[in-house]
Amino acid sequence: MTTTSTPARTTATATHPGEIRRYKDGTRMNHWFVALLFFAAALSGLALFHPVLFFFSNLFGGGQLTRILHPFLGLAMVLGFVFLFFTVWRENLIGRADREWLRHSGQMLKGNKGSMPAVGKYNAGQKLVFWGFAVSLLLLLVTGFMFWAPYFFHLFPVTVRRLAILVHAVSAVVLVLSVIVHVYAAIWVKGTTRAMTRGTVTDSWARHNHPLWHREMTEGHPPRD
Repeated sequence: MTTTSTPARTTATATHPGEIRRYKDGTRMNHWFVALLFFAAALSGLALFHPVLFFFSNLFGGGQLTRILHPFLGLAMVLGFVFLFFTVWRENLIGRADREWLRHSGQMLKGNKGSMPAVGKYNAGQKLVFWGFAVSLLLLLVTGFMFWAPYFFHLFPVTVRRLAILVHAVSAVVLVLSVIVHVYAAIWVKGTTRAMTRGTVTDSWARHNHPLWHREMTEGHPPRD
């Protein structure tokens, strides 16, 4: 009698045979909390960025209320990301295997996954996007305080505030582009979105896209860097 089939082992980490638990419920809720706040902060920020985009302020009750709400929405988004950051940052450290993956990334863009090096829970592209989130959000937080009226702007000279506004805008663009890449990749790789909607992925998805992580989850062998 055989007792070592993959589905049998994966049931210890998921609710159904043939599935692997990728995210806990708390992590998923945190992710969607940050995602919703991102869209609110982004749209309110765009309304203040250029007159052509001012119509977005209608979503927040008008220009004055948008100006008041935007910093608080951004602050809440950053605080939400902090919890997410400390949940997954260790798994997003870039190592030797990731540099090898990046050298072969052209094959990935061509759809030739078979020639890509085996990866753990996250590949190098996902890790770069994660750190793009982290750095841009940190810059948005710091620079946002520098021209947040009427609370903190008076603590900084005009030149510093002007520079802060520029860095804030550039960081916002980096964040938006990172989110676009993140969403596109999740849709492009079929079976990925269920990780954040159900918390699990199929055994075949994990084995095909993240073989080292699959081995760790099903056999208890941590991936080598």
